[in-house]
Amino acid sequence: MFLSVRFFNVYSYRIVKGVRSDVSKVVHADEFEYKDPIDGSISEHQGIRYLFEDGSRLIFRLSGTGSEGATIRLYIEQYDQKDPSKINRDSQEALVPLVEVALKLSKI
Repeated sequence: MFLSVRFFNVYSYRIVKGVRSDVSKVVHADEFEYKDPIDGSISEHQGIRYLFEDGSRLIFRLSGTGSEGATIRLYIEQYDQKDPSKINRDSQEALVPLVEVALKLSKI
């Protein structure tokens, strides 16, 4: 019995050309905040989030506490419960379409 598979990766960017047409539509984009489930505190301005029709999401966040420069982290998540053949795929391979869209959106 096949339940579902979830791919997740934090990606270091690479340069690509073009955008994939096999990625679902963006249905929501926002600057998100984090609410701590323990103490209820809210951390605002945590990053930019894109939510897709199929439940996939992209998150761009600034990271780092160094005294020089900044690091942009790209979090990519895709959920698939329709295709059991994907369960053993490498996350780098499975997420290529979303990575390409993320790089196009961000102009990295």
